[in-house]
Amino acid sequence: MSGKIVLAKYSPDNDALAMEMAPAGFETVMTSAGTPEFFAALADADYLVGYVDGQIREALYKAAPKLKLIQLLNAGYDRADLAAAVKAGVPVANNGGANSTAVSEHAILLMLAVSRRLVWQHNNVAAGRWRGNSMPRVYEMRNRTLGIVGLGTIGKKTARLAQAFGMRVIYYDIDRLPEDREDALDVRFRLFGELLRESDIVSLHTPLNPSTEGMIGADELALMKPSAILVNTARGPVVDEPALHAALSSGKIAGAGLDVFAQEPPEPDNPLLGLDNVVLTAHLAGPTWDSNRTRLRNAFDNVQRVARGEPPLWVIPELG
Repeated sequence: MSGKIVLAKYSPDNDALAMEMAPAGFETVMTSAGTPEFFAALADADYLVGYVDGQIREALYKAAPKLKLIQLLNAGYDRADLAAAVKAGVPVANNGGANSTAVSEHAILLMLAVSRRLVWQHNNVAAGRWRGNSMPRVYEMRNRTLGIVGLGTIGKKTARLAQAFGMRVIYYDIDRLPEDREDALDVRFRLFGELLRESDIVSLHTPLNPSTEGMIGADELALMKPSAILVNTARGPVVDEPALHAALSSGKIAGAGLDVFAQEPPEPDNPLLGLDNVVLTAHLAGPTWDSNRTRLRNAFDNVQRVARGEPPLWVIPELG
């Protein structure tokens, strides 16, 4: 097997790991995505690997006439020009669920952090205010109902982790499971409105596309319990942020754990940043050290599959 792999730089540690794991027998070139050097390297490239969904445009395909595979290291591809990808006929694969364990663990982390008011407690202790001079109202996970929106690989792993805490799990997905698979996973389907009404915690695990953008807005938030928590480790635009801020600041819902935002990084004046019933992280649910190795392993395995004349795994649905 042979061919030329263009690797898009990401960070020093991950770049070094990528070069270490790159398969023998291939010419591997590392460069920064979007630069003149990047486009020059693509001229005779067979494979492109990296966080490059934002580069998927007609210009990329014109610069890379030999390209056989675009292998993303990320799961999402909402920044890609899918019309250009379809026209080019070059397979685009995502990371094959490499970040699913990391994201599901992070979703549980946010549920716990909001339920136990972890940031509030930390800030009080660090400032010398033992218990904040009052007993905070905090909650357990056991016997609470988790509503998962989007029961893909990450949603399923989140369900299993939640059940370890003694939670009851319901879900909504346009691709509903057969009853025997629901039984095996111990989850039950609900219509979207039913899920919002019944859940103590709603966790979002959908891709970003025209059907999911803004799917959690004022009307949806109004259906949730005043004691409910919203967790978003999917994509920021799935949630209407002004509506969420209004719901959180007025007490229509109790709290939120957010790893993603409509604009990233968020503007300093984003009102969500000033609320004390929100726990925020910087779109870091997926990139653990463990998942970075898994992403690269999946990517290079897929490159070698194509080099052997086999179809790639994990081709995004729009191109499958």
